[in-house]
Amino acid sequence: MKLVLASTSRYRRELLSRLSLPFDVCSPNVDETPLPGETPSATALRLSVLKAQAAAPAFPDALIIGSDQVLMLDSEQLGKPGNHENAFAQLRKMQGRAMVFHTALTLLNSRTGHAQTRDVPTVVHIRPLTDAQIEAYLDKETPWDCAGSAKSESLGIALMQRMDSPDPTALVGLPLMALTEMLLNEGVDVLTWRAD
Repeated sequence: MKLVLASTSRYRRELLSRLSLPFDVCSPNVDETPLPGETPSATALRLSVLKAQAAAPAFPDALIIGSDQVLMLDSEQLGKPGNHENAFAQLRKMQGRAMVFHTALTLLNSRTGHAQTRDVPTVVHIRPLTDAQIEAYLDKETPWDCAGSAKSESLGIALMQRMDSPDPTALVGLPLMALTEMLLNEGVDVLTWRAD
């Protein structure tokens, strides 16, 4: 069976390539607007399922990976900033505080319709930061496509005081520990897999 990543995120592509499995990529084209009253975990899970399902018609005999991430700061959901001004505002709001990144994962077997889902939360504590430090970070980094504006896989790690997660890859956008377990449930052992 083909393995398909239903995401255009370069971060998720880079993470999935660590497993040394061949995979296709497709754009799921899903409306990511949260539903009224929906919890962050429920939003992330729903969107990860929708992304996997959106790819199924094009890949009827595949294992399709959908993933989504929602950042929660107190009672506010924070998304991708899109530009410098929004990133600065996000980081200023987040500095000195803790927040939760909900990274949801779905593995859909499009042949059988069976779907496995999981939410992998990561609590991140941001250091107290001055406006000058935030500006210096944004001058060196362009995190416009990262929820919360802090790219832990690069210089954003310097913004962080502590991280609590069952899977460090979850914060980057694709929980590989959970994914390898889901793949094993579908008969794909990434440790023994070989190309024919």
